[in-house]
Amino acid sequence: MKTQNKKLTLQCLGFLFFALSFSACVGPANFVEKKVNKNTPESFNNSLDTTNTAKTVWKSYFTDPYLSALIDTALHNNQELNITLQEIEIAQNEIKARKGEYLPFVNLGGGAGVEKASRYTSQGASDAMSQIRAGKETPEVLPNMYVGAFASWEVDIWHKLRNARKVAVANYLASVEGKNFLVTNLVAEIANSYYELMSLDNQLDIIKKNIDILNNALSIIKQEKQAAKVTELAVRRFEAEVYKTQSLQYEIQQKIIETENRINFLVGRFPQHVQRDSQNFNALVPSKMYAGVPSQLLENRPDIKQAELKLGAAKLDISIAKANFYPSLGLSAAFGFRSYSPLYLASIPQALVASLAGDLAGPLINKNAITATYKNANAKQIQAVYNYERTMLNAYIEVANQLSNIDNLEKNYAMKNNQVQALTQSTDISIKLFKSARADYMEVLLTQRDVLESKMELIETRMRQMNALVNTYRALGGGWN
Repeated sequence: MKTQNKKLTLQCLGFLFFALSFSACVGPANFVEKKVNKNTPESFNNSLDTTNTAKTVWKSYFTDPYLSALIDTALHNNQELNITLQEIEIAQNEIKARKGEYLPFVNLGGGAGVEKASRYTSQGASDAMSQIRAGKETPEVLPNMYVGAFASWEVDIWHKLRNARKVAVANYLASVEGKNFLVTNLVAEIANSYYELMSLDNQLDIIKKNIDILNNALSIIKQEKQAAKVTELAVRRFEAEVYKTQSLQYEIQQKIIETENRINFLVGRFPQHVQRDSQNFNALVPSKMYAGVPSQLLENRPDIKQAELKLGAAKLDISIAKANFYPSLGLSAAFGFRSYSPLYLASIPQALVASLAGDLAGPLINKNAITATYKNANAKQIQAVYNYERTMLNAYIEVANQLSNIDNLEKNYAMKNNQVQALTQSTDISIKLFKSARADYMEVLLTQRDVLESKMELIETRMRQMNALVNTYRALGGGWN
């Protein structure tokens, strides 16, 4: 009889194993993995020089002590950066959680309770017969106490749990690269705002000087009116020009306040004066940029490295989703003591209880959910490939645009500077001609207006030059190390 039962058990287990194996084999067909294209052009501007400005640390690249102090403070106090650092901590804890899933779980516990079995149940009838045979009575309501250790372990046959840990590691490393990319952008944004603030200071200084010049011209016009050489119209036109320039002064002052507060926000502090030395802003000489070769972007740009890590995690997610089609093996064990009286808990071996069991389970019918998960994992892997290629293409275009911008702004500044010099000389000429009645007041007025506009544009062009240097440094992947 025992041999037949054993044979029947083995047959059932064999059938179960065959069914699970067949279920695993009829999973969905393997999707073709999309290959990522990492090829980049050989150069940015037909130069194969591998010297790369991005390798320069930001403290050596930005030599202005006030700017360096702002960046250093922001790297400690910026709220968005600190939030990202906590996200990195969360990702690191996720690694520990995933590692714990493929290790055995062991719990220690105990409990107590009472139970009254019905007389008309198998347990109640069995207890009653035992009492009759023993010739004694036992309580109908029996307590139940136990204490022991319980263990469970899912055997990671298909490396599903280990791959999940690798995904957590990849996501952690990607979050680190995301933090580096945030640092790069933070450094660039502070530098751009700092140079903008310096340019606004210079524009404000130009406006104040232009107001003085206009007031002097207005005095001359009033004197000419008293001499009946011009009419009241000329006086009113010059007064209007003074008021217009004064209103522009207040606009610039408001922009200075807003720019200072933008920097204060990035630095993580309440509004206050931003220290800077704006006197020599127009004399700043843009440093030479070395772009290196495009393939260096793969190493320097944190966003490209982040996209690459996300791509690796997406590929592992496919293997995890595929492992759901295969049977899983679980082991469980228990060891402890159980008794209806605390006095008997220490009785060995009478109160000793132990168990060891294994279970093999896998999907057989209605696998729509895991099939959908598997297909989604493949779709996300393809998305990750496109995202990587897009990030790399965007990085190359950013560098190419900024390198072209630097070259064109240099030529633009030279022409603007020539324009300012020519118009500045024409200011004195127009006044002299006006005094000698060889030019009317409108020529003087328009000349003053052109001089102001050209000087403002010259300062703005210098600011755009400095911003182009900062943006090129950022586009090359510098500023985070």
